[in-house]
Amino acid sequence: MADRTAPNCHLRLEWVYGYRGHQCRNNLFYTAAKEIVYFVAGVGVVYNTREHKQKFYLGHNDDIISLALHPERVLVATGQVGKEPYICVWDSYTVQTVSILKDVHTHGIACLAFDLEGQCLVSVGLDSKNTICVWDWRRGKVLAAAPGHTDRIFDISWDLYQPSRLVSCGVKHIKFWSLCGNALTPKRGVFGKTGDLQTILCLACAKDEVTYSGALNGDIYVWKGINLMRTVQGAHGSGIFSMNVCEEGFATGGRDGCVRLWDLNFKPITVIDLRETDQGYKGLSVRSVCWRGDHILVGTQDSEIFEVVVHDRNKPFLIMQGHCEGELWALAVHPTKPLAMTGSDDRSVRIWSLIDHALIARCNMEEPIRCAAVSTDGIHLALGMKDGSFTVLRVRDMTEVVHIKDRKEAIHELKYSPDGAHLAVGSNDNSVDIYGVVQRYKKVGECIGSNSFITHMDWSTDSKHLQTNDGSGKRLFYRMPSGKEVTNREELKLVQWASWTCVLGPEVNGIWPKYSDINDINSVDANFNNQVLVTADDYGLVKLLRYPCIKKGAKFKKYLGHSAHITNARWSHDYQWVITIGGADHSVFQWKFVPERKSKEAVHIAPQETLADSNSEESDSDQSDVPEMDSEIEQETQLTYRRQVYKEDLPQLKEQCKEKHRATAMKKRERAPGSGVKLHFIHGYRGYDCRSNLFYTQTGEIVYHVAAIGVVYNRQQNTQRFYMGHDDDILCLAIHPLKDFVATGQVGRDSSIHIWDTEMLKPMSVLRGFHQLGVCALDFSADGKRLASVGLDDNHTIVLWDWRKGEKLSAMRGSKDKIFVVKINPYLPDKLITAGVKHMKFWHKAGGGLIGRKGNMGKTETMMCAVYGWSEEMVFSGTCTGDICIWRDMFLMKTVKAHDGPVFSVHALEKGFVTGGKDGIVALWDDTFERCLKTYAIKRAVLAPGSKGLLLEDNPSIRAISLGHGHILVGTKNGEILEVDKSGPITLLVQGHMEGEVWGLATHPHLPLCATVSDDKTLRIWDLSPSHCMLAVRKLRKGGRCCCFSPDGKALAVGLNDGSFLIVNADTLEDLVSFHHRKDIISDIRFSPGAGKYLAVASGDTFVDIYNVMSSKRVGVCKGCLNYITHLDWDKRGKLLQVNTGAKEQFFFEAPRGKRQTIPATEVEKIDWSTWTCVLGTSVEGIWPLINEVTEVTAACLSNDRKVLATGDDLGYVKLFRYPVKGKYAKFKRYVAHSTHVTNVRWTHDDSLLVTVGGGDTCLMIWAHEPESHREFKQCDSEESDIESEDDGGYDSDVTRENEINYTIKALSTNMRPMTGVKPHLQLKEPSVDERQGVVRPPVSRALPQPEKLQTNNVGKKKRPIEDLVLELVFGYRGNDCRNNVHYLNEGADIIYHTASVGIVLNLTTSCQSFYVEHSDDILCLTINQHPKFPNVVATGQVGDTGDMSATSPSIHVWDAMTKQTLSVLRCFHSGGVCSVSFSATGKLLLSVGLDPEHTVTIWKWQEGAKVASRVGHTQRIFVAEFRPDSDTHFVSVGIKHVRFWTLAGRALLSKKGVLSSIEDARMQTMLSVAFGANNLTFTGTISGDVCVWKEHILVRIVAKAHTGPVFTMYTTLRDGLIVTGGKERPSKEGGALKLWDQELKRCRAFRLETGQIIDCVRSVCRGKGKILVGTRNAEIIEVGEKNAACNILVNGHMDGPIWGLGTHPSRDVFLSAAEDGTVRLWDIPEKKMLNKVNLGHPARTISYSPEGDMVAIGMKNGEFIILLVASLKIWGKKRDRRSPIQDIRFSPSSRYLAVGSTESAVDFYDLTLGPQLNRINCCRDIPSFVMQMDFSADSTYVQISTGAYKRLVYEVPSGKQVTEQSHIDRITWATWTSVLGDEVVGIWSRNTDKADVTCACVSHSGLNIVTGDDFGMVKLFDFPCPEKFAKHKRFLGHSAHLTNVRFTNGDRFVVSAGGDDRSLFVWRCVHAPH
Repeated sequence: MADRTAPNCHLRLEWVYGYRGHQCRNNLFYTAAKEIVYFVAGVGVVYNTREHKQKFYLGHNDDIISLALHPERVLVATGQVGKEPYICVWDSYTVQTVSILKDVHTHGIACLAFDLEGQCLVSVGLDSKNTICVWDWRRGKVLAAAPGHTDRIFDISWDLYQPSRLVSCGVKHIKFWSLCGNALTPKRGVFGKTGDLQTILCLACAKDEVTYSGALNGDIYVWKGINLMRTVQGAHGSGIFSMNVCEEGFATGGRDGCVRLWDLNFKPITVIDLRETDQGYKGLSVRSVCWRGDHILVGTQDSEIFEVVVHDRNKPFLIMQGHCEGELWALAVHPTKPLAMTGSDDRSVRIWSLIDHALIARCNMEEPIRCAAVSTDGIHLALGMKDGSFTVLRVRDMTEVVHIKDRKEAIHELKYSPDGAHLAVGSNDNSVDIYGVVQRYKKVGECIGSNSFITHMDWSTDSKHLQTNDGSGKRLFYRMPSGKEVTNREELKLVQWASWTCVLGPEVNGIWPKYSDINDINSVDANFNNQVLVTADDYGLVKLLRYPCIKKGAKFKKYLGHSAHITNARWSHDYQWVITIGGADHSVFQWKFVPERKSKEAVHIAPQETLADSNSEESDSDQSDVPEMDSEIEQETQLTYRRQVYKEDLPQLKEQCKEKHRATAMKKRERAPGSGVKLHFIHGYRGYDCRSNLFYTQTGEIVYHVAAIGVVYNRQQNTQRFYMGHDDDILCLAIHPLKDFVATGQVGRDSSIHIWDTEMLKPMSVLRGFHQLGVCALDFSADGKRLASVGLDDNHTIVLWDWRKGEKLSAMRGSKDKIFVVKINPYLPDKLITAGVKHMKFWHKAGGGLIGRKGNMGKTETMMCAVYGWSEEMVFSGTCTGDICIWRDMFLMKTVKAHDGPVFSVHALEKGFVTGGKDGIVALWDDTFERCLKTYAIKRAVLAPGSKGLLLEDNPSIRAISLGHGHILVGTKNGEILEVDKSGPITLLVQGHMEGEVWGLATHPHLPLCATVSDDKTLRIWDLSPSHCMLAVRKLRKGGRCCCFSPDGKALAVGLNDGSFLIVNADTLEDLVSFHHRKDIISDIRFSPGAGKYLAVASGDTFVDIYNVMSSKRVGVCKGCLNYITHLDWDKRGKLLQVNTGAKEQFFFEAPRGKRQTIPATEVEKIDWSTWTCVLGTSVEGIWPLINEVTEVTAACLSNDRKVLATGDDLGYVKLFRYPVKGKYAKFKRYVAHSTHVTNVRWTHDDSLLVTVGGGDTCLMIWAHEPESHREFKQCDSEESDIESEDDGGYDSDVTRENEINYTIKALSTNMRPMTGVKPHLQLKEPSVDERQGVVRPPVSRALPQPEKLQTNNVGKKKRPIEDLVLELVFGYRGNDCRNNVHYLNEGADIIYHTASVGIVLNLTTSCQSFYVEHSDDILCLTINQHPKFPNVVATGQVGDTGDMSATSPSIHVWDAMTKQTLSVLRCFHSGGVCSVSFSATGKLLLSVGLDPEHTVTIWKWQEGAKVASRVGHTQRIFVAEFRPDSDTHFVSVGIKHVRFWTLAGRALLSKKGVLSSIEDARMQTMLSVAFGANNLTFTGTISGDVCVWKEHILVRIVAKAHTGPVFTMYTTLRDGLIVTGGKERPSKEGGALKLWDQELKRCRAFRLETGQIIDCVRSVCRGKGKILVGTRNAEIIEVGEKNAACNILVNGHMDGPIWGLGTHPSRDVFLSAAEDGTVRLWDIPEKKMLNKVNLGHPARTISYSPEGDMVAIGMKNGEFIILLVASLKIWGKKRDRRSPIQDIRFSPSSRYLAVGSTESAVDFYDLTLGPQLNRINCCRDIPSFVMQMDFSADSTYVQISTGAYKRLVYEVPSGKQVTEQSHIDRITWATWTSVLGDEVVGIWSRNTDKADVTCACVSHSGLNIVTGDDFGMVKLFDFPCPEKFAKHKRFLGHSAHLTNVRFTNGDRFVVSAGGDDRSLFVWRCVHAPH
């Protein structure tokens, strides 16, 4: 019975007992068909209660833990646990997968919910951030993702009444989410005083923004918006686990076992207490409820499902039961009836009827049960317990017979003997006890041979022997009933076993994989009748194997369903069923056994489909019965294409090397050469390891690939054109069915697929990001819209793409074995097939995944090719044995013998097929493969005269076939492309070397010929003239590595790999002479120049032999090298040899004797060398690259005119250098075409061509040399050299500031002032005098009433508190470090700009401002959409933290400037912030650049919030990136020493560096701005003031000194193409900082900005109708008229901050500000403008009006203070008594005193009545730290001071004495209150001020409110006084970090706040409470 195949019978899941109630909730629903859907273990169950039938969904591979029902109630979404968990959306009717959602979550998927329409699905992960993800589930696409919460989330729901709103809840939180663009933005629910902050377990949304939620304490919390509105107390006794909404209202279920129904307004309807019903019990806990009409479904913690009919609610039906908590281990089957008994750790034993699928009895025991057995007569049931006892029950009525406890450890196995006389009980005490059944279970024997716990036992049929297995893997035998161990094996030979449940023994060897010794198989049971064995293991797999299975690693069929370990498996008594039980999933699975004969009939029933490899898959174990593999295929499967270094690694390697080479980089490096080369022709075709890679285009050209090049070959003209977008070997090629588009896939770490057109040779789309190592197969769909690709990773991932969009539609692991071919079904583009080693798979798309099934083919064959036939279910595949398999759907119909050896290629025609095989025969077939119509043998005899070469052998292996244009195109393994005419003649079109490296290359001394010799054992002569053909070929005994023509061209010397060499006739290739003196490879061979008298032969043996050619004798040997020799060259005289070795040594030898010479380097350069092919020496030191650890320069060759040195290296680059190449790291031109190492390069005799050969790619490439004179700017001009020139890009203070600025987000800001001490809300309050003395004051005191805290100014009126602040005005504009951020809107009626985190729209006629305030942090960039379809659409980008997609991530808002409505929010990965945004020509795409270290460039579809493409931009800062105004695919980025020209191809961004070499001495400067002209012109403004003009990516002109300083901004006017530039410049008569240019930047007109600044610095320009809008570094926005050059200043602001000083006028709505920029400015609120400004010449710190408003005092940073008269702005007096900044300055209310507080911890008093000489009269001492704020008392006799030590002190005026008596202080009435310290304002300090402070405050004139400003940039409004900690407040956002000052204006009409970081003044209107 040594059949090694899997058994032919199979299992079908018939019933699952159980329901997962533990750790899950809301997982039980009615479907539309009134069936019940739930899950258990890894199976989704659809249960029809009326018919008592179950259907199963088996698409998961681990425990399901979440479930959601689609609103139409047919589709179900389920989520699982696991390392890479996925979500399946499936149809509850057909139980087939509709979509798979994967690749986002880790650990597991905790919750799922569909939205109202059912279009979107939201999921919550179990990862540490509890990621929330919103899916477009049909497409399998993520719409948005965000971190959910730091703690577990228990429920999530869509708001069913408002679109794109969600609510989630969990441990101690509830969050309300809004979805906009790709951003999910949360707001935390505010519990407030209404309820306790606690864990929320479930929720449901109602209309009007009401949300109901169930809490852990049994209350229902009702939310309105984000606020807790009310609670329904005690809705349940304890936690509410489930809440369900239906038309009638809400149902809730809780831990208290009750279900409550509520109406739509959440008024109680009724309560159902399940504990009180017949089936109820104490401790019942409800986990899930579903209310539909008059039925309610209830799922419980203990795996029961109840159905309750509402009008009969105290009689619920128990419709499903299962075991509950703890593991389930015990299983026994009844010997004569279809019953199964199970026992579990939940202490219950249950009996199930396998026919009725029902629980028929249950009984609760005292202890957890671990095993069970039924006596042979079916009367007794024995149960083994965990505590070491066992109990025997009567099956009939479950009454106890005996209970015996002989052991301490758990009983794990017990069995009755077949004769019924004995019971064997095996325990974890390592022993088996034998009990006599009839003697009332008296112990009669014991077996003690094991030294580990007993795991399995079996009795012999005669009941005389017992075999056991134990935990240490021992198998022992005992005599029964005594228990004596049997050691004599002979005695056992005759024993027959009654059952086989052991896992050890020869009969079951095959259940173990070949190389494992693990005990992960828990249970086995043999079915002797059908000779099958079932096993259950720790991985949740049930397997069927043949019995007996003697060899390890037997074949099996496997079944998934149980999630984790299966503890037991047993056949039913009549072998109809298999019962398996799951340990952790508590479930009982019942499988129907379908024997062989039955399964034959069942073929027409398609197998239940599942994901990846599950249901009834063949095993994966190695196949021993497969025929030997064909050698060619074997070679191919072993190719991995792995590289040591991929081209993608170069930038990183360069960065690492750069550090080392900083010093050398500063030296002057040799320039690149003037001339260049261009690829002209390639001899080669990649056939040896690729198939089906050769096609006709519609124009009749031929497209194929070789090396890293896609080749388009014109057979009429014998010319080639090249697609050069790849940078490594191309492995596969597919052609578009309708157009001449080609897809090619390459090798690479992250390998890419390019789709390009054969006409323009430009990439249309580049697909990357999903395949590692390489792409090995491609196919287009019939409509050409989709592309399928297969990767070379270990799982051979399959990806289905929408290639034009570059979107991945679906992906799946393909197979462990290599896949050779993928094909999309031409009729149904959702289906595809893959074929490869030992498999054929049929796939269909399901959402973001693919579902695959193996074809049923009996024995597994390796498939080499496959095509679809004439209907959607017909597939034809070619095997490695020469058969064609014909498939219908997944079933093999028949096979036809087609070729001897593998069928490598098959091609479908309109009627019929064509095949090609290893036998070299092309066969034409009819459309059913019945008849072979014609065959063509590929033979030399039929080669037509026009052939471009010679066939090396007859019948070469055919690798590719294609038909078209009346011919058959054939590609062979030998690298030939042939065209077969239908009538028979064959033309050879292209050929190259065969497999094996090509090293030898020589060009003819005076003819356009070259010779090559290769490891493929051929020597070939090629014609380099336009006929491009192979002239001659000769087979050699051995491969060769070098060759050389004699100087007269008549002889050709060839060095072979075995140490021999030959000289042949150069025309006939016949031998002239041969020698064999060496053992190792001959590595180089050279004739001496002139007459060619000597021949030098270098070998790997480290010697060079010199032969006399005429006498054919060896005349000398050059000794002394230490390593193998790599290169040699003769000097012109033929007297000296130069030699290079593998150890990088350079030696010189004299010919002909071979004496070694030492020659100094200076002399070597003077020697006249006949050739130069060496790579060492001072004259070529510059050819070695920066990263020479990984790249060897393998070859070099100097042109005959001695100007250009060509080199080839290990990375496949061909480079040209200017000779001599002195100094390290010379600049070069580099060309990519070869894929791996270039082995040799040679110039032809007249330097017109360069010839190169590739090692691994076997190609001979011919390059045309283009000397300097006729170089047009060609696209293929090389990339620039490795090191960017280290010339600094220029310096400018403004640029440096912008580059180095560090944008921190507000949430992380720290305190602005250097504070010390304990924060006020953490200080311990000092007891008052009364408290200290223990005085208890009566509540009504006879003492005077406490005076007011604050003198109030509007006495007489009824005082009204302030309810709200509304932003009215903002004075400020962010110009000093942002650019291009001022624009016209609405034909110039409005302008838009930004400051802090506010977008401002200013109407120029009314001067009214309106604001966009949705940004959470500073805006850094702004742009407007100029497309007419999107009027007034603005994009703004902000600062952010890390790019983790949370709310503090950087984001871009797209909004409508008029309505201020947010259109989209794009969260991005630009950690740090977004520094540039730009809309595309159609307005649909948005480009953004990040401040992250990689300076990522990203393109978005902003309306959908979808990221289209993203790429690393540059190592240093990019300042601006802009789309070309006429394009959606081209854009340019500029930055520090950087300009790049980008193209969007599909989802890939391709870029080119700007090439400077075309202009002498042009160097890469820092580029700051960009503008565009017609015909692909680009203008970039530089730091030096020049403007560079680029055509495509090549510099064509420099506009020198367009400005004298940096050109910061440029603007392209769309309507007339004129360009505006702005820069940094001193105003003069001729020029200004603003210029208007013509379209080509040739003529210009300059404008002067009348700002009065010494230097104007323009940061932003925009041009409207006849006007130019200018934003300056000095925070002004100016409008300039084009006609009259008149300047109108529209916006003013402080140019440098912080603005420290703020003073409001006592009676008018004007205020003053004083800032770091040395100006004091006067602002008018009603007029909305700046009235005046005074330049002080020094930074100002504080400012204050006198009480009458006639004087102003200003405190300066240098310690001086000034008093001005308001009327004349004249200085009344000034004084400097301090050296450090004045922090606050105040007039006393009596106007007599002036108090000046400074950083020197002092307050000075001045008496103003003594006149303007200002002598100090006194000062306050003992101030612990610097002074922050001061306030006078109303009577001018006290001053209160807040200090940097968080202490508030009170002093007398003018004596300066400190007042310490608290009761005294409490009675003072203050004139003003601006202190942030004091008991009255403790409430203004919030909890999260540990790193930051409240910086300023001001109490309103009414004394009822206080506003504060803090380091987080928030303005807050509190009631005053607020002595309670953490007082309630309203907060207002807008400022950047650090508010410096805040003040009420007179009459409390406005609040003015001053910003530190943002240099802006915000004016807020106060909204007063109504009377």
